[in-house]
Amino acid sequence: MPARPKRAVSSGCLRTGGSDLAPHAAGAAAFGTSRAVEQVACRAVASDNGGMPAVQCDIEPVGTRLLVHVRGELSLASAPTVRTALLKCLVEQPDAVVLDLAETVIVEPAAASVFLAAARQASLWPGIPMLLAAPNPALAELFTHGYGRLTVHASVREALHAETRQRTLCIKDILLPVSGAARHARELVAEGCLRWGLPHLVDPAAVVAGELVTNAVVHAGTMIDLRINLGRRYLIVAVRDGSDVLPVPPSPASVDQAGWRGLALVTRVAYRWGTLPAYGGKVVWATLARRGLPS
Repeated sequence: MPARPKRAVSSGCLRTGGSDLAPHAAGAAAFGTSRAVEQVACRAVASDNGGMPAVQCDIEPVGTRLLVHVRGELSLASAPTVRTALLKCLVEQPDAVVLDLAETVIVEPAAASVFLAAARQASLWPGIPMLLAAPNPALAELFTHGYGRLTVHASVREALHAETRQRTLCIKDILLPVSGAARHARELVAEGCLRWGLPHLVDPAAVVAGELVTNAVVHAGTMIDLRINLGRRYLIVAVRDGSDVLPVPPSPASVDQAGWRGLALVTRVAYRWGTLPAYGGKVVWATLARRGLPS
């Protein structure tokens, strides 16, 4: 089954490589996530649960948003299945992720914190909202009072049509895993910073982009999807590759050494960085505060 092309969910994207359609198509071929594949993956993980009640996540695109139907019993044992599905949704960078909880049964209230954790990650990167649709009043009450940071709607239709603050500026490109990839990444992020009136971020953002792309070239050796987004508070640099091996955070001692490099350098320069699993690989992202470097 051919992969479903990823949508360009942010407007105002700068064209790279002559056209914004060619790299977009290349990215879909290399990293695209089909809805059918996501559904099968979720069911496989959920059913392999030692005979315990399963939870199932069915994901479908609705316009520029992703709708996730969470069906079954949510417990501490099944919560990781939901978390993995939601994090993979974020990698596609939709305008918003809407969770349909009409068929969700929460058997352990503590397990509901998986939605708060995913929403927090969504706000950090890629900077999108996670909206809950809970028609059951008792379930809505749980999220409204127990998890007040979550936005709860009475129906899926209401959540899908809810207005949200969207990020509108982005630059993206597909890079080959070659020695010149890091240099191109630095040039691309510098161009973005100058276009967006952030000259003070040219150097630190170039360092972050160069190091993340270098790591992908050296350790993954696959096609690289580079995205630079301008959020309300942060400049966001994200690199997606085809390796599922997650980077190891550097120790505090390595950051203090005069010769630190790689992720230790990213840790020093960026406001925050992290990694997310993706279908067929991973995403490593970093944020830089628009007002300057972290203290």
